[in-house]
Amino acid sequence: MEAAVTREPAVMLRPMQQADLPAVLAVEQMAYSAPWSEGVFRDCLRVRYCCLVAERVRADGVVAHGIMSVAAGECHVLNLCVHPAFQGRGIGRLLLRRLLALARRQDADTAFLEVRASNRTAIDLYRREGFDEIGVRKGYYPAANEAPSAGREDALAMARAL
Repeated sequence: MEAAVTREPAVMLRPMQQADLPAVLAVEQMAYSAPWSEGVFRDCLRVRYCCLVAERVRADGVVAHGIMSVAAGECHVLNLCVHPAFQGRGIGRLLLRRLLALARRQDADTAFLEVRASNRTAIDLYRREGFDEIGVRKGYYPAANEAPSAGREDALAMARAL
């Protein structure tokens, strides 16, 4: 386990465990309008995707998580989520960089992800980390207000060489 100092607080990244799921779900529900279910997280752990959590060093508690699949020389960042109270402190960048380092160790040479077209903060992070837009996935995400009549939101597909 490794501690990394961001712009406060210091966090430790470690593999996600089943016991983390209540805290991971709480962060997911606070950060996203259409959060993943517990079953999706359980499936990711079951199939051994790269699943990490970020915990505050001086206080117990998960403040972020990241999930990535790696296969056939590629990785796909599936979920990168930071508790709203801890956003803007470098934790998302730290998680992303660790996931990409793990992908390199597994011989991946390209990373892919999707991001809500309206999520300018995340898009800016990904661009600063070397991702380029490679396409648009129409109607990829449920609309933010989740009403059935609200429609769906497009995702930007992004990629970068590792």
